[in-house]
Amino acid sequence: MGILDIGVSGLSSARANLQTASHNISNVNTPGYSRQQVLQATNLAQSTGAGFIGQGVHVSTVERVYSQFLVNQSLQAQTKSNQLDTYLTQISQVDNLLADASAGLSPALQNFFGSLQDLANNPASIPSRQSLLSNSEALVSRFHALDENLSASREGINSQVQGTVTEINSIATNIANLNNSITVAEGTAGGQPPNDLLDQRDALVSELGKLVNTNFVRQNNGNYNVFIGNGQPLVVGSETMTLRAVTSPNDPLEITVGFVAGNKTVLIPEKYLQSGGSLGGLLAYRNETLDSVQNSLGRIAIGLAQTLNDQHRLGQDLNGDLGGDLFNVPSPKVISVTGNAPASNITMDISDVTALTTSDYRFSYDGANYSLTRLSDNTSVTTAVLPSGAAPLTLDGVGVSGAVINANERFIIQPTRDVAKNISVAISDTAKLAAAAPIETKSSLSNIGSGAISAGTVNPLPIDANLQQPLTITFHTPADGQFDVAGIGVGLPAVNQVYTDGADITFNGLTVQISGTPGAGDVFSIGPNNNGGSDSRNALLIAGLQTKNILVGGTANYQSTYGQLVSQVGNKTRELIVTSEVQANLLAQTNESLQSLSGVNLDEEAANLLRYQQAFQASGKIIEVSSTLFDTLLNIG
Repeated sequence: MGILDIGVSGLSSARANLQTASHNISNVNTPGYSRQQVLQATNLAQSTGAGFIGQGVHVSTVERVYSQFLVNQSLQAQTKSNQLDTYLTQISQVDNLLADASAGLSPALQNFFGSLQDLANNPASIPSRQSLLSNSEALVSRFHALDENLSASREGINSQVQGTVTEINSIATNIANLNNSITVAEGTAGGQPPNDLLDQRDALVSELGKLVNTNFVRQNNGNYNVFIGNGQPLVVGSETMTLRAVTSPNDPLEITVGFVAGNKTVLIPEKYLQSGGSLGGLLAYRNETLDSVQNSLGRIAIGLAQTLNDQHRLGQDLNGDLGGDLFNVPSPKVISVTGNAPASNITMDISDVTALTTSDYRFSYDGANYSLTRLSDNTSVTTAVLPSGAAPLTLDGVGVSGAVINANERFIIQPTRDVAKNISVAISDTAKLAAAAPIETKSSLSNIGSGAISAGTVNPLPIDANLQQPLTITFHTPADGQFDVAGIGVGLPAVNQVYTDGADITFNGLTVQISGTPGAGDVFSIGPNNNGGSDSRNALLIAGLQTKNILVGGTANYQSTYGQLVSQVGNKTRELIVTSEVQANLLAQTNESLQSLSGVNLDEEAANLLRYQQAFQASGKIIEVSSTLFDTLLNIG
C-alpha cells in the first residue's frame, strides 16, 4: 500500500504540473498574466528499523513568478511615459499652429505694417486707407482664430479631464472589489493565493497608473491600498474614495479634480496630479503651456493695440479732427473666486502695457493688508490702505485702485487672457485714419537769420487742451540769444527764454527744435495743421512702432515677442520629444525585465509538458507495479 500511495502522490503532482503548464501556455497572450509554477514538497518519511523510507510528494502551492520591485518600476515608468506622451500630443498641436507660415500671426503683422507704410507714402489715397482698414480687420481675425484654437484646446482638456476622472473611479471600484474577492478566495482556500485574481488586480493598478500618478501598498491581509498624486488615498481595502470633475473656483472655464467627502468636494491641488499619467499630462500642459501661450498672445494683442492707439490719437484725420482709437482694447478679466460675497468687487486697470508679463495675478485681503501676487512665481506687493483715493497697488503694469472686499476673499486677475479673443477694429471710416500731425510750423518770410524750425512732434498722452492754440516764437531785437513765446497755455507768455541750437522747446503738449543762428527779430509760428490731407508724419510714427522695442519691459518689438512665443513652445515641444523617447525606452527595458521573469516562454513550457508527461507516466507505472505486487500477495494467500 505504501508503494501505491507514493505512485498516487506522484501522479497527483505531475497532473498539477501539467495543468499549470497548460494554463501558462493558454494565457501566453493574456495582458498582465504572470507565469505560474507548482511548488512541491516531500511527504514526511516513515521511520523504520532500517531507517526512514520516503512517502512520496505533495503540492505545497501554485504561485506566480512575480517581482514586486519590477512591478513598481514598471508602474512608475508607465505613469511618467503616459504623462509625457499626453503633454507632447497636446503641445504639438499648438506648436504647429503658432509656427505655421500661413496660419500664424507673423504674416498678418507683416501685411498690416506694410499697409501702414503704404499709407505713410500716400496719406491722401483712399485705396491706401481702405487697405489699412482691411489689413487691420485681417490682423484682428488672425488674433481671433489663434485664440479660438487655444480655447478649443482648453475645452478639449476639460472634456478629457472629465472622462479620465470617470475612468479612474471605475478602475478604483474594480480594484476594491478584487481586494474583497481575493480576501474571500484566500480564506476559502486556506490562505492559498488566487493567482489569476492577483494578476487581474495588478493589471488594474497598471491601467490606473496610465491615467494618474499611482502608488500602492500591500497590506498584511493581502489587500492593496492605492494612492494617487501626493499620497491622496483612492482605494483602502474594499472602500474607495470617489473623484469628481468640478468647475475650478479660480476660473469658471476650467475643470479641475476633487475628492467627494460627504456632501462636499475637496479640491486636490493640481500640482500634486501633474507628475504622472494622462491626467497629469493634461493638467501640466494646461498650467505650464496653454495658459502661458494664451496670455502671451493676449499680451501681444493688447501691447500692439494700446501703443498704436496712443500714437494714433496724437494725429489728425482727414476731417481735421484729432485721431481716436484704432482698435477697441478689451478690459482685463477679473474673476471673483467662489465663496466671495456677491457685493465684493475690485477696480483695476492696466497702467503700462509694456510691463505686462504672461502671468495671472491674485488680489487678496487678509483683514489687515491688501496683496497683489504674480502667480507664476508668487512675487507680491502689499499695502495696508487701498480704497478711497490711495495710490493704486501696482505690479507689472497691473494696478488695483479700489476694492470692496471682505477678509480672506480673493480675486483672480487675467490681464491678457481674453484680449486676443475680444480685440476689434474701432474705425470703419477711412477719413478717420489720423495719418497727419495736428500741428504745423512756419518760419516768417522776413526772417534774416539762418534759423530753421522743425516740423514738431506731439508729446505723449494725455493731449494738452491747448495743443492747437497758435504760438509765436520771437527772437529779441537787438539779438541777445534769447526769445519770447506768445500764445495761450500753461506758462505762457514766456519771455527771455535762452536759445540753444537744436534744444527742445516744449509748450502746450508739443515739442519743436530750432537750429542754426536766428537773426534779431526773427519769428517762428506754430499752429493747427489746416491742410493736412497730404501730411503723413503721424502715419510714419505709427509705422515706426513696428521695429521699436516696446513690449516685455522694452526689450522686444511685436514681431520678436511673437517669435519668442513660437520659440518657447517649439523648445518645449522638442524637449518633450526627447524626454518621451527616453522614457519610452526606459519603460520598454523595464517591461522586458518583467517579462523575462514573469512572462510565459512557450519553448520552456513545451519542455515542461514533456517532463511532466514522463513523470505522470512513471507514476502510473508505479501504481501498476503496486497492483501486480498486491495480486501476488493475494495469490500466495
